Amino acid sequence: MYKIVKKEKLVEDIDRFYLKAPLIARKAKAGQFVVIRINEDGERIPLTIAGYNRSNGIISIVSMRVGKTTSLLSSLREGDNILDVVGPLGNASEIENFGRVICVGGGVGVAPIFPIARELKKIGNYVISIIGARSKDLLILKEEMEDTSDELYICSDDGSIGYHGFVSDFLKEYLEKNLTGNADKKKDKRITRIIAIGPALMMASVAEVTKPFNIKTIVSLNSIMVDGTGMCGACRVEVGGKTKFVCVNGPEFDAHQINFELLLSRQKTYCDHEKECMDLYKHKCRLPE
Repeated sequence: MYKIVKKEKLVEDIDRFYLKAPLIARKAKAGQFVVIRINEDGERIPLTIAGYNRSNGIISIVSMRVGKTTSLLSSLREGDNILDVVGPLGNASEIENFGRVICVGGGVGVAPIFPIARELKKIGNYVISIIGARSKDLLILKEEMEDTSDELYICSDDGSIGYHGFVSDFLKEYLEKNLTGNADKKKDKRITRIIAIGPALMMASVAEVTKPFNIKTIVSLNSIMVDGTGMCGACRVEVGGKTKFVCVNGPEFDAHQINFELLLSRQKTYCDHEKECMDLYKHKCRLPE
């Protein structure tokens, strides 16, 4: 059993949970994830480790209420327990002193990009962060990203805060502004790596933006995972023409090598089942439609 020692409501439908998990906290690294099972009848779902404290044995996870299991998780309170938390799983992010890096987070993807940006900054990288949400009210971890970034840019789909548009649109304008012009300017502003986490369509757009600039771009495909241990095969993804499993070979991959068309189509595989399960959960709990 893993106790929820603290719960924070970040924005509507997005919560951050702090769990007592000393063994996981001791080994966790940026980019890794855990698989949780709330109770004996629950399904297993993967969630990225959004933070960890080795000294007090606490890890944090961020969850957006979308389906049945995340809705059940959202209903838990401080002091409640989660039956199973397995991890850390997956390969850790590549943390090196690359120079100037851009970290892009969209929606709930800001949560997993935060520990990566923090670790990159800690070892001397110049960190440029671009984060976004549909609106100001749905933006998460703004203060945390400010603290760990040399430059922070905010985007919103509706223009209620920061740049009016998608993070990929802002990224394109930023790269065009800073990587074109005279040779000295290009040298001073050279970006060595871009890391992007968010909805699959957002990551696909980022990959399309960065490819002409020939900048190594890494994305995390956590959202396509199901069982998280390589047993179910649901997280198959084509990378460089070869089949990879996100949970054991990833979750991070070179964005320019990913077949996003296939990935986006496969994300719809369980939509009908997810809707049916959520409808049953609403009926059982008498939740509003």
